[in-house]
Amino acid sequence: MNLNKSIFIVFLMVFMSCKQEEKPSDTAVAPTPKFERLSYNNPGLVVDLGVGLWASPLPMDYDNDGDLDLLVSCSDVPFNGLFFFENKEGGAFPVFEPPVKISDPIRHIQVSYVKGQPRFLRPGEELLDFGTSFTHNPKPLFPEDAFSELHNKIRFNQWKYVDYENDGDLDIVVGIQDGEDYGWDDAFNDDGVWTNGPLHGFVYLIENVNGTYELRDKIMGGDSPIDVYGAPSPNFDDFDNDGDLDIICGEFVDKFTWFENIGTREKPKYAEGKYLKNNTGIITMELEMILPVSLDWDTDGDIDLIVGDEDGRVAFMENTGRVEDRMPIFETPKYFQQKAEHVKFGALVTPFSIDWDDDGDEDLICGNSAGYIGFIENLDGGEAPKWAAPKLLEAEGEVIRIQAGENGSIQGPCEAKWGYTTLSVEDWNNDGLKDIIVNSIWGKVVWYENIGSPGNPKLSKEKPMYVEWTGTTPKPDWFWWDPEPKTLATQWRTTPTAIDWNKDNLTDLIMLDSEGYLSYFERYKDENELLLRPGKRIFYSDKTYSRKNEIIDSLGGELRLSEAKYGSSGRRKLAFGDWDNDGDTDIVINGLNAALWENTGQDGQKVNFNFKGNFSDKKIAGHSTSPTFVNWDKKGKPDLLLGAEDGYFYYWKND
Repeated sequence: MNLNKSIFIVFLMVFMSCKQEEKPSDTAVAPTPKFERLSYNNPGLVVDLGVGLWASPLPMDYDNDGDLDLLVSCSDVPFNGLFFFENKEGGAFPVFEPPVKISDPIRHIQVSYVKGQPRFLRPGEELLDFGTSFTHNPKPLFPEDAFSELHNKIRFNQWKYVDYENDGDLDIVVGIQDGEDYGWDDAFNDDGVWTNGPLHGFVYLIENVNGTYELRDKIMGGDSPIDVYGAPSPNFDDFDNDGDLDIICGEFVDKFTWFENIGTREKPKYAEGKYLKNNTGIITMELEMILPVSLDWDTDGDIDLIVGDEDGRVAFMENTGRVEDRMPIFETPKYFQQKAEHVKFGALVTPFSIDWDDDGDEDLICGNSAGYIGFIENLDGGEAPKWAAPKLLEAEGEVIRIQAGENGSIQGPCEAKWGYTTLSVEDWNNDGLKDIIVNSIWGKVVWYENIGSPGNPKLSKEKPMYVEWTGTTPKPDWFWWDPEPKTLATQWRTTPTAIDWNKDNLTDLIMLDSEGYLSYFERYKDENELLLRPGKRIFYSDKTYSRKNEIIDSLGGELRLSEAKYGSSGRRKLAFGDWDNDGDTDIVINGLNAALWENTGQDGQKVNFNFKGNFSDKKIAGHSTSPTFVNWDKKGKPDLLLGAEDGYFYYWKND
């Protein structure tokens, strides 16, 4: 490697890593202490490689040392940027170094391999001298506006080079996601059938004609244009080693579509698409919004796939070299690993701090966007704890995963693999063991009973949360489905807080009701049976908080923390504790980072709160944050830990 280039790259990494602080937000109302990203503090630990929400992988030999590294672009908040994962071990499946930020994120960035060398395109232009200039030396190729004239709701806009007809020049293929037919929100009929259209994922050709680019039409697959389920990420390569270029597309959900070239290298013609499969069935990624990139990653002579997943991880899909039924056979995706640096659990992580294993220190039980529930063990009980890698919790031997399926999300079937689990942990049935109470994308509140023993928790299958309703079981107006009698169906993605609010040694429930008001569901006994009363709106303030974290002064009174409907409803994360150490229970909720509602006293059944604002002006929220109180220093006053959309955790010391 050239010495001057080596020095420049090292300087650039150091310089860019110092630029990660967010710009202050105009909506902040408090000073700016630093939220610290939580470290594993566990040398030698290896975990899944990851960035924040949405990983766009750019495999290349970035440091010119003869092996392939990973660059990953991530436009998330707050973990955004272009990150370099160094491959120091070599080989096809190394343990990568932790990420180093080398540039700002680059939206819609795609890598194309031309004569073995990576070339980098974003809509309308090539980025020249990419490894050093990044976005600072663009070369115009073709007007990006040509596609905004054809499509109204473009979410993915993916440009790549390919010599389409083998005439020696570089054409451009463009993957476009069109969401106009889909619409995105509140389109189920009374039978749970989606009445809008699908997401579309089209692939266009822009042909190089004597040095001038001319837009052609959509590329055909069989007798109709290629149209996968959104996010097409088209890859043109000779996947079956027969001398011509085939196509493999990704999609918005989790599958890969194979379009065989049944023409020639010079006159390509593509067969109707089929999902890639192997001996386990149709190949799927664990999450959604997958972004595949094709190249011979393991240098064994066939074309593999490197795939970014929604939760920031990146997987290797090895091409076995076998072809069966005219389709290349790939191994099941295998997620890359890195040396552990910062604690992460998927995306939109929702932590709850509790001594889960009864060893005297605070662990983390967490939900996330994928619908899992994870246990992150505190290994030493220190003020800056040493953490284990996340472990997925099971119920009766099966990994817990709540998912929307075809009709569980108000935002439609494209969210089938999302679960958005959010939770609290408490002894719900008064047997001395900690149980887990969960809400999700469905808005159905359930709980998992701990049927183990102290220090050895074990969970039963999920059980509904029952409420002694009088009359019809309430639900949000926009739910197409009716809840079972006496169950609890409320706004989606909002924390169910199990807490003994009235100090009677019975665990109550506090959460949003079906109309978005913070409500108190009181626990009581009837002939030794534990029951739950319908929610009461006992919490008051002179202000109401909107989903966009804005105060609406005119809507004061009963504390309403979600005034929106449909997909914008719910989404409110809660933590209860005595933040200001004055002897009563305050509330911290998601905000720009997190916002404090101070308990100012109780008047009969009415509990009054005063909105104190966000903790700082540092933007940590993308979709949402999720607070929990911790007390690692054992000084009595609670500190704050936020789970963020990027899957990382952010610690605030209560000084």
